Amino acid sequence: MTEPDLTFQFGGRYPIADVLPGQVLRTSTEDCFGGAVRTVEDLPSQVCRRFNPVTGPFRVPGAEPGDTLALHFIDITPSRPWGMSALFPHFGALTGTHATAMLHEPLPELVWRYDIDVAAGTVRFQARRGEQSRVLPLDPMLGTVGVAPADEEVRSSIVPDAWGGNLDTPRLRPGATLYLGVNVPGAMFSFGDGHARQGQGEVCGVAVECAMDVAVAVDVIKGVATPWPRLETDDELASVGAARPLEDAFRISQLDLVTWTAELTGLDVLDAYQLVSQAGQAAPGNVCDPNYTMTAAIRTEYLAAAGGDRVSGYHGVHQRLRELGRRMAWPSR
Repeated sequence: MTEPDLTFQFGGRYPIADVLPGQVLRTSTEDCFGGAVRTVEDLPSQVCRRFNPVTGPFRVPGAEPGDTLALHFIDITPSRPWGMSALFPHFGALTGTHATAMLHEPLPELVWRYDIDVAAGTVRFQARRGEQSRVLPLDPMLGTVGVAPADEEVRSSIVPDAWGGNLDTPRLRPGATLYLGVNVPGAMFSFGDGHARQGQGEVCGVAVECAMDVAVAVDVIKGVATPWPRLETDDELASVGAARPLEDAFRISQLDLVTWTAELTGLDVLDAYQLVSQAGQAAPGNVCDPNYTMTAAIRTEYLAAAGGDRVSGYHGVHQRLRELGRRMAWPSR
């Protein structure tokens, strides 16, 4: 297992290791606090110098601009029996920020600690102002996965965009394949920001942040460009858009899913638009970062013609990488 080598950016970094197409990488990631927040008394503003570290970058030999990188997440498992969440005075969907001027006082900085039981598959919420608690399902995911941007640009790991980054979609869980367009030789992918679980929208700005052990299968789809991050599972296809305002992120994700649907099914674009309008789903990833994210998804059963074969993206890459994970004895969840 590769030990984590952390960075806080996408682009502008030398690779820490090479991963060949068809290989499985096992490594670990930190939480968004870099492991510095461990108790409810550890205020992030006091114990954290930077936020949202990612492990990487990893170079994929043979990946070139105009290709697509496929990352199939075989396993994402909490590496600690606890996770942390927080409120920040000027961060989150329901507080004033530097760009959303409000007369009211900022929210307090407050920390929650969650007990994680991997064997039981649970996450325990404990109220800070009272004695109540709740047991929630464990649903591990990675909040941040991306490649180096184009044109030698360097971007903060907190920002989501066309190259990936801080997408914060719960669909990035074990069993999902993420497709990212390659912008630089070697792709230079990184990932981190483990979440033991997260509600849609990450409304307060912070999930149940948790360090993770990760196994990911890697492949390169030559000569095929991918304009925005895309996801595939056994049951659905999804496109992710990132922008501000939120409706622009919504439009990006919907447009990409409509054009992808037309490409895969042979439908006219306007017919695909109608199908996605009636059968698609839309969910926010985050509504608090420098760019917001929206996900548009459709179940693959709605894409197959009557009596036809299952429709899959990129000529079955997801299925091939899933089988690779099974052969490596790490079955996808």
